[in-house]
Amino acid sequence: MYNEAQKYFDSLLNNPKTTIALVGATNDRTKYGNIILKNLTAKNFEVYPINPKASAIDGIPAYPDLTKLPQKPDIVNFLVPAKLGLNVLKRAIEMNLDNFWFQPGAESEEIISVLRESGKHYLADGSCIMVMAH
Repeated sequence: MYNEAQKYFDSLLNNPKTTIALVGATNDRTKYGNIILKNLTAKNFEVYPINPKASAIDGIPAYPDLTKLPQKPDIVNFLVPAKLGLNVLKRAIEMNLDNFWFQPGAESEEIISVLRESGKHYLADGSCIMVMAH
């Protein structure tokens, strides 16, 4: 049974205009940062790969950080280790981004604490965006 956060994100994923920033996107085809990018683009989501070391990932323009995006994403999806994700999360909250999804293993107690204090929408319960995205 879905909890309220899962229902909220499910509604976002049912909107074909939902945009997703993918923090930790990569050209390495063996990593989830590439597998998830391909999965979401195949489902016709507009995905913004975030990777400071790549100018493009699978032919999609990549951005070094969230501040360089052409528009505010509807969901920021994290695939990076919690040590890296925490700073990106804090910056995203400062940017007034609203919806955060931490892939399994990308969350930490400190990240959960920051998310709770922020009052923003988030999923950090082990749900994979590839499974929930239609």
